[in-house]
Order: sequence, then structure tokens, then C-alpha cells
Amino acid sequence: MRRYGKNPDEDDIRFRPNPKGNRPRTHTRPKHEDAEEGMVLTVDRGRLTCLVDGRTVMAMKARELGRKAAVVGDTVSIVGDLSGDKDTLARIVRIGERRSVLRRTADDDDPFERVVVANADQLAIVTALADPEPRPRMIDRCLVAAYDGGLSPLLVLTKSDLASPDKLLEAYTPLGVPFIVTSREELENGDAAERVREQLHDRVTAFVGHSGVGKTTLVNALVPKDRRRTTGVVNAVTGRGRHTTTSALALPLPDYRGWVIDTPGVRSFGLHHIDPSRVIHAFPDLEPGTEGCPRGCTHDGHEPECALDAWVADGHADPARLDSLHRLLSTRERREGD
Repeated sequence: MRRYGKNPDEDDIRFRPNPKGNRPRTHTRPKHEDAEEGMVLTVDRGRLTCLVDGRTVMAMKARELGRKAAVVGDTVSIVGDLSGDKDTLARIVRIGERRSVLRRTADDDDPFERVVVANADQLAIVTALADPEPRPRMIDRCLVAAYDGGLSPLLVLTKSDLASPDKLLEAYTPLGVPFIVTSREELENGDAAERVREQLHDRVTAFVGHSGVGKTTLVNALVPKDRRRTTGVVNAVTGRGRHTTTSALALPLPDYRGWVIDTPGVRSFGLHHIDPSRVIHAFPDLEPGTEGCPRGCTHDGHEPECALDAWVADGHADPARLDSLHRLLSTRERREGD
């Protein structure tokens, strides 16, 4: 029971302050003009490791950013303790505009897209020629995601000592996708890493692929001072590897001549978020032929009024290129493994 003195109007009565605080609510956000720019290297349970002026800084997202999340590759503005010392924690107050985005959904029925990497220039699609067997539909899906997100694709074929790359490359030659073929011996002696590194200079490259294809082994060869745990084990029944990379991580190439972003192995690559009309932009030789198409045409080969078929038949472009476009657009409608 609250007790008062004999005189309830005496001056020593204490009044409770506003339980929600004394400061009035405001929608005005601080400008943080003293914030320094950094790059997100990895994200782990709400803690973001960032590179700020050559120092590795641990940070967390400011409450004022709401639900907006930062991902690996993001350019961010950071305030607070930027010394990088142990047990220090800075605060991310702004996320910069993204020039490219690699996104995926869990499957084609999942409406919730996930941003995997931001601001990458290139997507390296790592595929083994054997053990496990290559999955062309998965490659097609990654290509569509790259074209949609503004990344240039690079096909990296591993384990050429176990199988020939000729049949697989025959399907992708019309697309004009650059490729590199490597073997286990070349990875061990460093020749493969040097050839791949030539394609990565001064670029930010995200690596994606199934578990067991040698993706992380290749990343370790490219950035030997920051080795990640690899799998090397492929299930004899399913032909799939076991996940060992659990989070995306950005690693600098020697002398900072580019960046490699290693991503966790994926079993599927959903394309629910993809707008098919944007994929045609990756085919500049075919795009002029869409001028005669009706509004909303998907150009997937199933539209009876699509003008591309007649335009290509008249000799304006290579029919193989149109077949490749149809294949990529239809892959969104097919389950991986079909």
C-alpha cells in the first residue's frame, strides 16, 4: 500500500515518470553523418562481420532499419566502435543501394524470396562432370537467376578427369556463357586456380553449386589463406554431397584483386520471384524480334502469337539461341530433377 505523510500535498511526494520514457516520439531519423562505409563479409545469427577501412568489425543492424536486412556483399554505413577490437560491437545504420542481387526461393511454390548475395558482378556456377552427375536444369535455373539479378554468368566444370565436358558444353555454347574446365590434378597443383582467378580479377564473384561438386575446394585454392572446411563425400545412393558451408562468406583474392563469395551448397533453386519478361534482356540478338509480340508475351515457346519464331525463321538470329531461351524460360515451370 502506498503511504503518504500526514499532508498529502507535501513536496516530497514522488511522481512516476512516463513509463515509455521522457522523450517524445518522432519519425525524424538521425543522419549519422559521421558513419563510415563498410562491406558485409558474412552474417551469423544477427551479427554481421564487416570490412571497414581494412579492419574487420563486428556489427548489428540498427532498430531504425526495421525489417530491412543486410546480406553479404552489401555496402553499409556503420557507427559506434569501429576499432575491430575483441568484444566490441558497432551498429549498421544504412544499407546502400544494390547494383545487383542474387535471389532464390526454396522452390517454385514458395512466394518468399531470399537475397543470397548483393552487389556481385559475376555468378560462377560450379558443376561436377561426375560424382555427382551434372544437373542441367539446375544450371539453367542459376543462369535465369543471374540474368534476372544483373550478374554475368561463368560456368566452372570440375572433375574433368572423371568425364568429358563435351556433351554438357554443347548445350550451353549457343548461350555464349564463358566456361572453365578443371580436373582434380589441376586443383592440386594450382593450375586450375590460376586459370579461374584470371576470370575474377577486379570483380566480385559469387560461387554457387550443389554440395560435393568441389565448390569450396576451388574457393580454398583461390584464397589459400582463408581455407573453409570441405566435404569430399558424396552419398553413393543419392549422388549428393553433404553440406559443410553453412553461411555465405566474402573472401578477398590475393592483393585484393577481386572478391570471392562462397555460398552454401543448394539442393534446389526456386524461381518463383523471377519475372520471365526480364530474361529476354540477356539475349540482345533476340530482343529486337519481340517488338511484334503481344503485351504480356512470355516468349517461352508456348505463346501462339509470339513473334520470335517467325523472326528467327526469317534468318535474323540463330535458331539454337531461341531454343536456349525457350529452355531457360520453361525451366521455371519444371521441378528440379525432371
